[in-house]
Amino acid sequence: MKVAVLGLGAEGLKAVESLRRRGHRVYASDIRADIDLNLEGVDVDLGFHDTERIASSDAVVVSPSIFGTGLWESFSDRLLCRVLRGHRDPVTVAVTGTNGKTTTASMIAHVLESSGWRVLLGGNAGGGFDGYTEIILRAAEEEFDYIVVEVCDMTLEFASECFDIDLAVVTNLGEDHLNFHGSMENYRESMASFLEGRAVVISADEPHLEELTSGARSVMEYTPYRGELVLEGEFNRLNAGAAAEALKFLGVPSDVISRHLSVFRPVAGRIRSFTVNDALVVAGKTDNPHAMRALLRESNFDVIFLGTPRRSEEWRLGILDEIAESPPEILVLFPGLDDTIDMALEHLEDRGIPSEILTVHDPGDIPEMVREFSREYRRILVAGNGQDVIIRVQEELEGLASCL
Repeated sequence: MKVAVLGLGAEGLKAVESLRRRGHRVYASDIRADIDLNLEGVDVDLGFHDTERIASSDAVVVSPSIFGTGLWESFSDRLLCRVLRGHRDPVTVAVTGTNGKTTTASMIAHVLESSGWRVLLGGNAGGGFDGYTEIILRAAEEEFDYIVVEVCDMTLEFASECFDIDLAVVTNLGEDHLNFHGSMENYRESMASFLEGRAVVISADEPHLEELTSGARSVMEYTPYRGELVLEGEFNRLNAGAAAEALKFLGVPSDVISRHLSVFRPVAGRIRSFTVNDALVVAGKTDNPHAMRALLRESNFDVIFLGTPRRSEEWRLGILDEIAESPPEILVLFPGLDDTIDMALEHLEDRGIPSEILTVHDPGDIPEMVREFSREYRRILVAGNGQDVIIRVQEELEGLASCL
């Protein structure tokens, strides 16, 4: 099959990878001319989209950022999610919101799979999954009973178009992707539109619950899960509460839910705890102010390592404002998604934070620094932006913890 992939951000690149791995012929294009790509065996145009080559393709994959544009409309009848239909058949659960999406989606998939169902778990490429195209392709190749898809808040309209969603699960709405939404009000409006006409699972404590669910077909409210969990933190009890309510909607018995949730392990890159030299070391992605606020509400830390965001996402530096409310003795800045330590230092200038501020430009140095700090300090946090970096740190910490 000849497939055109339009837009080569995270989602587009994952789509190219998924298609190429299956032997499809791929044409890819992006309006940006200054991106550095190495797509061996793929015809690529940068700076423009060749509409003739797109029109000659059997199917088209369009980046969520192009949704609703003239380009989308021109080739809407040839979208891969319309050409292939396998992903339309299984019962589909969409998990969206600001924080906890991956954990909640993974919990739902874990319980269903452990109960003997065939489950496809996936999501947007920016969230650590292999992208929406991988879900569509896999569902065309294999039979599944359920699809559990994590939906980024920037791709709500796209997901509505490409998936037949039977249940929407909302974790929370916090300050995330404001460069895309423009304001929290816009974000809430987009979410309300996404939930319209659907069965919805949403937190009983959501402050804008009525506004968000006024058009929903049915609403099920969840509260923190109080059963046995391996995962730590009240925020994970909220994730488990959302998962449990979704599973009840799907008809899974309560005793089955509790049995399988009790052994669910943390997802790579998400919050985990380690013991190093008798010090508690907590590490995991905490990439927006809302997530950091939830974490610091439960515990103070003597030392915080913080990964910095992309230069285009300055609003994420609000994480530092949350830290300034509960300042550690030492704050260590490291490159998370970009080396924007300079931006973080500038943001801190007017905050009057009393912490000693250090910088480390090679994240590979963090585990040894943690080991050294753990000899003096009792509570250490490695968090912020940069999931891949934090996963590597977690792997090193696991080795450190087991050796001491």
